[in-house]
Order: sequence, then structure tokens, then C-alpha cells
Amino acid sequence: MSGNGKKRPPLVADRRYAAKHTAKKKAAPKKAAARKRRTAPKKAPPRGFIGWLLMPFRWLFRLIWAFTWRVGVVTALIIGSFSLYFAAQMPDVTELIDGRARGSVTMTDVEGAVFAWRGDQFGGMVTTETVSPHLHNAVVATEDRRFYRHFGISPRGIASAVRINLREGRGPLSGNGGSTITQQTAKLLCLGVPFDPDKWESERAYEADCRRTTLWRKAREAVYSVGLEMAYTKEEILTIYLNRAYLGAGSRGFEAAAQRYFGISAAEVNPAQAAMLAGLLTAPSANAPTRNLQRAQDRASIVIGLMEDQKYITTAEARDARLNPATLSEAARANSGGFFADWVMSSGPEFFTRDTTEDVIIRTTLDQRIQTAAEEALIHVFENDVREGSQAQAAIVVMSADGAVRAMVGGRNINATGAFNRATQALRQTGSAFKPFIYAAALDLGMSPYDMIDDAPVCWTRPGSPQWCPENYDRAFVGPVTLVDALATSRNIPAILLSEEVGRELVSNVAKGFGVEGDLAAGPALALGVSESTLLDMTGAFAGILNGGSEVTPYGLTDLRLIGDETPLMDATDVGIGERIIRQEAARQLTWMMTKVVEEGTGRRARIDGWPIAAKTGTTQGSRDAWFIGFTGDYVTGVWMGYDDNSRLTGVTGGGLPATIWRETMLRVLNGRQPTPLPMIIPQRPASTGILESQGGQAPAQDILNLLDNILAGQN
Repeated sequence: MSGNGKKRPPLVADRRYAAKHTAKKKAAPKKAAARKRRTAPKKAPPRGFIGWLLMPFRWLFRLIWAFTWRVGVVTALIIGSFSLYFAAQMPDVTELIDGRARGSVTMTDVEGAVFAWRGDQFGGMVTTETVSPHLHNAVVATEDRRFYRHFGISPRGIASAVRINLREGRGPLSGNGGSTITQQTAKLLCLGVPFDPDKWESERAYEADCRRTTLWRKAREAVYSVGLEMAYTKEEILTIYLNRAYLGAGSRGFEAAAQRYFGISAAEVNPAQAAMLAGLLTAPSANAPTRNLQRAQDRASIVIGLMEDQKYITTAEARDARLNPATLSEAARANSGGFFADWVMSSGPEFFTRDTTEDVIIRTTLDQRIQTAAEEALIHVFENDVREGSQAQAAIVVMSADGAVRAMVGGRNINATGAFNRATQALRQTGSAFKPFIYAAALDLGMSPYDMIDDAPVCWTRPGSPQWCPENYDRAFVGPVTLVDALATSRNIPAILLSEEVGRELVSNVAKGFGVEGDLAAGPALALGVSESTLLDMTGAFAGILNGGSEVTPYGLTDLRLIGDETPLMDATDVGIGERIIRQEAARQLTWMMTKVVEEGTGRRARIDGWPIAAKTGTTQGSRDAWFIGFTGDYVTGVWMGYDDNSRLTGVTGGGLPATIWRETMLRVLNGRQPTPLPMIIPQRPASTGILESQGGQAPAQDILNLLDNILAGQN
């Protein structure tokens, strides 16, 4: 202690103050820690009844979300992996353009103009750059307006399609598919599965399988579509689609369709034509303009509206397209020769027609002018001379003397394709149209058209059956009559007697030689035409008479070659006129006799002023068939009329409506032409003739001897 008495400040240790100072500085971190705890407070348990009620749902939502995003990631990886796999397998685009398993057949007429198509037509490869911009835009506007903004599939489109299907009472995958152009292309490629004839019995079955819609197939389609997007550009995918889409009438791809319907390239179509083609994608067969032009135009109008809404065309262009809708080309509009084309397809070699895998062009004998004449004649007669509602049918064949078929109508529905062809498929009794072959056999033996034969009642005894006593159509008998008059008036009794005299076997051989196919009757009724034949064969047989008595094989195919090749694979050198059946003189005399049918006999309705015509009428037992077959110097035309169910014709004979149809046809065919003389011989009347009398089916012995003397004299 000091003793000086002054007050001193207390001594303070520096450390102490320092410790206090340090303690103050450490307080800040505590505040920071406190703030950190406040940003992540411990969750308090839910309070109240609603909180406890919602807690399971919150837990379930978290569980579902955790599961969903993991499954989504795995699914995306799987889809991506498979899509990459498909993308790696994709070939070059050009290999996918033409995927047809069948080829096509294009038929041209005698002038070289195309008139018919069969099989799957492919007009050649087009691209998005070579087709008309209007066509490109019409397809995108109609089928997939978001084509350039998606990656192969459109969830929005699928959801919309499902909603529409459910709203209309269909299954979610039935009806609208919501498919993008890429998905449609995937279907056209059958998801990369090629056609295997061992697995599918036909290409039709293969395509039907490719179009099946199942959940598994839709999933594969989506994966394959993404693979397409990975492998190809948008323009390449659209190119595949433009080339493979089916557009009706056998057209595969837009180039074939443009040529089929409009006769132009896909690069030349205008907005109206482009809209019609794009409109076919939804229902190509039903909307095909060759089937229903008005329906195709109505659908095109809808497509024009879509193009206008999406600014592909202006309002003025849309108005012009609606005011001037697309129409068919002249060839497509004519739709000529459907029955003829079907016949050529069925008669040609199967591997180059019905089952061809190549693109074939067939030059035919069809003359479209004559075809139109035959069709117009048939329509005219049925509209003006046949009672309304009649179900009767008719068929027409026009051919040249060498058998080249120039026109064929197989029924009243002249635009039918693949229909029953009554000209080539209907086997019908020939009736009196068969009689020229009896007279041909007799004339070939040397008989004269002026030889006499007795038209009197006669009966034949048949073992185990009552006697057969035939009658003439008019149920009258005229007594002795010349062969030429008997043929002109179509007397039955003289025809039977003459057939029996020259021999049924000879008559049958002559008929078969001329081309009358089938089993000919074995009894005396052979002369009445109870045997069956087709109109085509009968017309060809009459062509044999016109060309001088030689066999004629009707034909329609002139030559066949692959498109692009100049050398034919086959031609018509082995058809047409064949071996001689009767002497030319006999054929020329028979031709003269048949002119009397038209001038004086049962065929007078067929007369055409200034034209010499040779013909024969035919009416079968019970009037179930009526025939008229005749020829000028240039053409042989056959007409058949009857019911498909073999019912009786009412008031119709061969010299009636069939003769009228024949005349109407030939008036149009011969219009503007100079009359052509018939190749015929007018025989001289002999000093005396024998008379073949009818006495129980047997002629008197002396009369037969006289007849044979006349035959021998004629041969000498």
C-alpha cells in the first residue's frame, strides 16, 4: 500500500478486457445459426381432422410420383433403344419407294391409247421437291398439320382421336387413329416386316395384317415411327409416303393416281386436283373419282378449306378451286372396255396378267369407237324398247373376220369391272343360231342351196321314251322347200332332216371346227341348238364363215411387253385364222344363203340400207335365250339376250330385240363408211332337185339316191 494518499485508477488486466471483447464478437455466429434453423424448421405434425384425413393421399401421391418418373425414365430409355435399333436397320430411302409385291398391267387400244389398268399401278418415283407444291401442302394440311413440329408421334393428336372415338361410342383405338404422317408411313412399311408368301397366302392378306390395330401394334408403331424420324429427314419420310400411299383404282402413289385420274404428272396438278388426290387418303376406294366423282369433289372441297385455313392458298385461290373442281381425264371418264379388259386378263398368261410381279403393257385389238357404239346401242334399246324394271340382260361382241375382237359388252352395267361377263362366261343354248353349221356341212358335201327338202310332220322313236315329234316355231308345215328358204325362215323340220342326212357326226365336227366348244347333243335335237356355247365362241364361228370357211380363234391381245422394253415377250402370231373347215365355195354359198335371212326371213329388223348383211337368228326352247349373229364385209357382230336365272323371255325372239340391238350397234359402227361387198357366191338353180321327205324319220330310198346323184353331180 502506498502512503502518499493519492487515488489511483484500479488496475485492469488486459486479458480480461480482451476476453470480454472476444466474447462479444462470438455472439454473431449464434445468431446466424439461429437464422439457419428458422429457414428449415422441423415440420409439425398435421393438425386437425382434415390434415389427418389428407395425409394418406399425400403419401400415395408421393409414392405414385416417385414410381412414375422412374418408370418414365426406364420407358424412355427402352423406346430410345428400340428406336435406335430400328433406325440402324433402315435401308436407303430409294429402296422403300416401291414396295409392291404385285405388278401392273396397262392396256392400250388398237390406236395405242391407254384405256384400262389392272393390278397395282406405280407411276414412278416422286419426291417432295418434284411434286406440285399444292399437292405437298394438301397432304400435310389434311393428314398432319404438325408434321414438321413433332418427332414421329403426336400425343395431342392421339388424345384427341381417343376422345372422338369414345364420344361416338367406339373403342378408343377404333375409327380415328390420330396417326401422324410418320406413323402412317410406318404402317405402309408394315413396321419393317417384308411380305413372306409362306406366311401370308396373298398380298391382300399381308396388307390386312399390317392394318390391324391392337394396343401392342400401336406401341410398336410408335417406336418404329421414332426410328424413322431418327433415320430420315422429314422430307424423306414424306417422300416415302407420297410414293407408297394407296389412292384407289389400283393406284400406288400420287404419281400413278395423277396419271390415272387426270392424265398428267403429279408435278402438274393444280389446287383443285391436289385437294382431290389428298382427299382420297381417308377412303381411297370409296372416294375414288372413277367410282363416284361427286363424292370425290365434295371431299376435295373440305381439303381446300383446310388448305385455306392453314394459309397454304389464298381465299381467292380457294374460291377458284371450288368453282372449278377437278374432273377426270377423257380416258378415265370413258372407263371403256371393262368387260374386254377383264377377258384379256383372264385369257393371257397368268404370270404376266393376274399374278404379274412386273409392270406390263398389253397392246390389244379394242377399237374404242366401236366399243362406244356397242355400249350406246345397248343403252338405247333398253331405255326405249324394254319395259321398265325388266331384269333381262344382253351381251354384244364385235370382231373382225380374223377373230380380232373390237368391242365387248358383257351386260347392262357397262362400267362394271370384275363382273360376270355374259359374252364369255355364260354358257347358253344356241337355238336356231346353230343351223348354219348344218347347212355348211351339207354344202361342203356338194349340195345346192336350191335342193329341196320336205317340211312335214315327223317323229323319232327313242328307246324307253315317248316318240319325239318336233315342230316348227310357227307350228305349221310348208311342205317341200329349198334349203335357202328353209334357212331364211328358220324351219326346224328341214334342219333336222338335213342334219340326219349328212350325219350328226359330220355336223358336230364342222361346228367344233368353227369353234363351238362344249359337249354337242348326240340325238337329232342337235340340229335345234340344244347344246350350249358362249356368245364369243358363236361369233367367232360365224367369223369363220365370213373369212371363207377357216377356223377362227377370237383374240384380244396383240402383243405383251414389259414397260420400257421395245421387244415383245409374246404376240398374236398363233391366233386368228386357222385351218380350213369347209370348202371356200361352200362358205361363199352359205354366206349368200344367210343374206336371205335378213332380206326375206327372220332377221329383217337388222336391215341397213345399202349394206349387204348375212345373219342368223336364234331362239331356244321355251324362249329362254334369243340370239342374233350377223356380219358385213368387215365385222361380225353377235348379240345374246336372256335372263341370268334362265327365266322365259316374254315376246322376245332372235329376230326381235337382239336384231334391233345388232342394227343399232352396226348403224353406229358403219356410220360414215362406204358399203363393203360380202364375199359370196350366188348359185345357179339346177335343172332338178331331190326332195328329202319326212316319213317317220326315214326318207324314201329313191329320194336318197336322187339326192346322192345331185351331190355327186355338184362335186363334179
